[in-house]
This record gives sequence, structure tokens and C-alpha cells, in this order.
Amino acid sequence: MIKRLSSILMAVLIAVTLCSCRSERKEDIYIVFTSDVHCGVNDNFTMASLKAYVDDLKSEHSYVTLVDTGDYVQGAEIGPLSKGEYAIGIMNQVGYDIVTYGNHEFDYGMPQLKKLISMMEFDTIAANVIYSGKEGSAFKNVPSYVIREYGPTKVAFIGILTPESIVESTPSNFMEDGEYVYDFYLGNNGQKLYERVQKTVDEARSEGADYVVALSHLGSDIDSAPYDSLSVISHTEGIDAIFDGHSHSLITGDLIPNKNGEDVLISSVGTKMQEIGTLIIDRNGELSLVTMEKYDRADEETQKYIDRIYEDIDDVLSVKVGEIGFDMTIADEEGIRMVRSRETNLADFVADAFRYSFDADIAFVNGGGVRDNIAAGDVTFRDLLNVTPYQNYGCLIRASGQVILDELENGVIDVEALYSFDGKAVGESGGFLQTSGLRYTIDTSIPSPVMIGEDGEYPGIEGERRIKDVEVLENGVYVPIDPERMYTVAGTDYVLIKAGNTHPFFPECERIVDQGDLDIDILKAYFKVMDPESLESYREVQGRITVR
Repeated sequence: MIKRLSSILMAVLIAVTLCSCRSERKEDIYIVFTSDVHCGVNDNFTMASLKAYVDDLKSEHSYVTLVDTGDYVQGAEIGPLSKGEYAIGIMNQVGYDIVTYGNHEFDYGMPQLKKLISMMEFDTIAANVIYSGKEGSAFKNVPSYVIREYGPTKVAFIGILTPESIVESTPSNFMEDGEYVYDFYLGNNGQKLYERVQKTVDEARSEGADYVVALSHLGSDIDSAPYDSLSVISHTEGIDAIFDGHSHSLITGDLIPNKNGEDVLISSVGTKMQEIGTLIIDRNGELSLVTMEKYDRADEETQKYIDRIYEDIDDVLSVKVGEIGFDMTIADEEGIRMVRSRETNLADFVADAFRYSFDADIAFVNGGGVRDNIAAGDVTFRDLLNVTPYQNYGCLIRASGQVILDELENGVIDVEALYSFDGKAVGESGGFLQTSGLRYTIDTSIPSPVMIGEDGEYPGIEGERRIKDVEVLENGVYVPIDPERMYTVAGTDYVLIKAGNTHPFFPECERIVDQGDLDIDILKAYFKVMDPESLESYREVQGRITVR
């Protein structure tokens, strides 16, 4: 077993000896990894401490590599205010070596992704991308894997993107002339992905790789299956370790048998720098894993670099837009994101802001688009940006009652009677629809009637519906929705026009306003018209969504 570094604080160390034989190594190899940073550069462990930690390792060891599993350019103010460019600059400053892509790397569109890639001073890898367009793939010069040589030892790093990126980012970003031109090996119940990963592993092994480490943005929760890292492990062979992202899980280091029964080490270090991990391959061929929550030193130059960025944007972010006497939340006390399967008071506020902005009959916001809590006290522009970091435009459409009923059904596919179990989320969906001007009930005893195609799209709805008692607010009174009637519906262009989070019927509706104010400006304007009494109504949820 590898000895702990004396400077590591609050670390957990495990060691595993893999079944395959290893020749003796002359030098230990240290592979440091992060996941789902989401622009949380000053959070928890911090990027400045990461830089110090990696530099300290390099001062003592010959072979040190820093990697990331995706979702680094979106999630906090420095992301949308620079369309990811600040985040890439910080990663260059810290000295990342290899990264793969998360679904949120696509949020600013392919032209911006190409620009971000051109800025990267590190390798990027993506094994499961197919491009069939004419404008040129963003991944044109991105390999499936890279091999690093550490003395006599070769380690291959392969990048695995979630096949559901198309529906978890903005679908139109993957299109040209209205047709999909990007594919991430979605379909055939995961078999296409497993076969592609196996082919990549085999190629790396044939090139002489002694170890294969996967940088995976697949997730490890049941909602990601069959496109999750655990399924990839159980359907492949030849991978030694997987650093996983996407589900924001904290996995110190589990051993999962591959298709041949050989143990594969999997680890995930949460989100926003909750932890960082270090895989150690020692001279005897043993793999050890260290996860850390903090470090006792921070790199001054890196912190100065980050501070300069925040100084540049602080005048904008610190502007007060209002104040509240209570917390508006998206999660419960344990941090479970209820907003993706239950009504919350902050989601009520956001949905109301959209309905107010467009004077609409109804407003919908997807639970995955309401990203952070607002604490009691002064509310600043920064707070609002953390709630709606994606910078989507507000829009207004005219939809029939039937379309609304269908899209509500699409949004509750995963909802279950419990929203959490044993400290983990149950039934989360980014496409869960929070409402204004409408209320409904979800009957979880009924299996979802929504049919899902191999490509992840929803071809139709067949059977008894889970959505019950749908009512629309008219003149201060809720009345049953009329499937034949046309209603004005407000929301973001991500959901209503771009089919985000798999809402395929809204984009076919008549567009009244297809690019209004940005979401953050809609929230800001709504705050400004709120008096204390009106705000007080959001202390508790409004009773718009009932789950039974």
C-alpha cells in the first residue's frame, strides 16, 4: 500500500491489487482528477489549492498528470458571462493535462465550443462522437484516447461522453439545417456505446498501453442507465479505472467486476470541487486511491488570476435587486434537488416571473434550469445568475391544451412516490415542469405511458396517463384545462423552441415571441415589482404540483 503524503488533510486512502499481472515499475504514477467543477473555482477545495497540490506532487514525484471528466464551463457566474472562456483560462493556469467533455460543454453552441477548444492548452479526448454534417465537427482534431508514457509504463486515457448530451443540452446545437449531425452512440439499449468503448480500449491496448483509465461523463446513478459508467464496466474488459462525472456522486473508490469478473476501480468526486481524487499506480503494479476535501496550501498566482476575473465582473454581480426574509430553495436540507421532481418555492417564483414578463396564461420552467438556492437577505445579480446560469431567452408560444397535457406527461416520466431514499435522489428529471397559472397531480402508481425511442426521443404517448386533475388559473379561479383550447405559454427558448430536456411538442407550436429578454433579466424585473407582502407569498410552495 502507498504511504500517505504528509501534507494530505482529511484524506481517504484505499488500495487495490488488480487481477491482471503487472511488471515492476521504477516510478510511482500520480493521476489527479476533478469532476463536474461547474465553474466552482473558489468553492470547497478551490482551484488555487489544486494547483498547489499538483505542484507539490511534482516536486516529489516524476510522473504527475491532472485530468477532468467534464462540465467545467457552466454552472456559476464566470461561465455564462464569458461563454466558458474564463473557465478555460483558469484550467490553463492550473495546468490541466487531459480532459473530456460533459453535456454542459455544449451549452454555448458548437461555434463557441470550437473557440474554447482552440483556447485549451491541454489534450481533450472523446471516443464516442459521430459527425455527419458539412460545417465541420467541433471534434475534428480530438482523438478518442491519448497515451502517456511514464518511464517504461504506458497509460491510456479514453474519453467517454454521455450519449444523452443531445437531450441534456440544447438539441438545436447538434443540428445543421434542422437535422441532427452529431451522435454519441445512443441506442440499442447501450450496446452501441459499449461496443465503441471496447473498440477504443482494444486499440489502446494494441498500441502498448499497460493501463487504461477512462475519463467518463456518464454518471453512476440509476437514472443514467444504460448509459452509465457501471454498465460500461459490466459490458467491457480491459479498463483498469474509471473517473466518473455527470451524476455529481461521491464515490471514494468502489470495485466493480467487468464482463470477465475482473475488478475495475471507479471513483467520483462530486461537484464544485467537493473533493479531488488521486489515483496512484505504484512500482509494484498496485493501484491506490486518495480522495481529499481540502489542502493546506493555495497557489498565490492562481488565486490572483481568479481574483482578477472576479474583480472584472464584480461591479455587475454585486448590484442589489431586492431582498427576502426567508430562503427560496431548490433542494431539501440534505441537498436532494427536489426541483427536479417536486414543486419548490423558488421554482414557483421563477415560473411566475416568466408568466408576468409575457402576460401569459401559463408558464413552464424546467426543473433542471433552476440551479441554485437564494438565501434570506439581500438578493444580488450574482444570486440570480446562479439560479439561471444558462442565459436562455424568454419566449412565448400558443399551445393547445392537448400539447400542454402531453408535455406535462413527458416531464414526469421518472417521478416516483419518494424523491429520495438513503440520502440519494429518486426520480430526478431535468425536464420536470414547474408551473405558473396551472396546477396538476402526478399519480406515481401508474407506469409512464410515454414511449421512448432508441434515439432518446419520445415518439408518442400510449396508455393511461400519470397526469391528473390539470387545471388552469382563470380570473383567480382554477378550472379544468380544455384540450381543444389554445393557451399562451411562456418559458425559455431552451424548452419551448429548442426541445430542451426532451419536450418535442412545444417547438411545433405557433411562436409569438421567439427571443425575448434573457432569463436573468426576467427574474431581475420581477423582483423589482415585488412588494414585501407579495414576496411573503413565496415563503411556502403554492400547491401547484401534487405527487401521490
